[in-house]
Amino acid sequence: MQRKQFLLTTLAAMPAIALAKLASTGKSISQPFIVPAGENRSGKPMMKYMGAHPNDVVISRHDTNNQLSVFLFTGFGKVGTPLHIHYHQDEFFTVIEGKYKFVCGDMKGELNVGDTIFLPRNIPHQWLQISDQGKLIYAVNPAGELEDFFKEVNDLKMPTEDEINKLALKHGVRHIGPPLSA
Repeated sequence: MQRKQFLLTTLAAMPAIALAKLASTGKSISQPFIVPAGENRSGKPMMKYMGAHPNDVVISRHDTNNQLSVFLFTGFGKVGTPLHIHYHQDEFFTVIEGKYKFVCGDMKGELNVGDTIFLPRNIPHQWLQISDQGKLIYAVNPAGELEDFFKEVNDLKMPTEDEINKLALKHGVRHIGPPLSA
């Protein structure tokens, strides 16, 4: 029970930590907002991961002065990321629906509904949805350019692996290995 409380407290604190940095700079952020279910922050058509899986920006880097980006991923099959490194961002993921396999450095594990994982920058990591359907809420801090990466990949419609790798590197992420298998 202590682990669960720790994870819930950590998850709840992430936006406050990012916003505390803004408060210390005296810079303002946007007005409060609500993103209705099934929509994204931009109001434009949803980004699709690998052409099929909605990957919505629900809090944009533009809302937080580049301190935080929050995404909602919906997977409609067993899908995941290649092994990769973020050079400038930490990430956290919370499973909303389904089951996922994660690898971060030497740590390997499965996450179920309600579980949260923290992935520090500069440590190779990847994930795989192992259920037929799934949903993750995840964030990067600081925001960086991950939103732009997803948008540019989405705009290519059917990008090659080489195009994806080049765009990832342009946005501070290096793909270093293949995706996990089920």
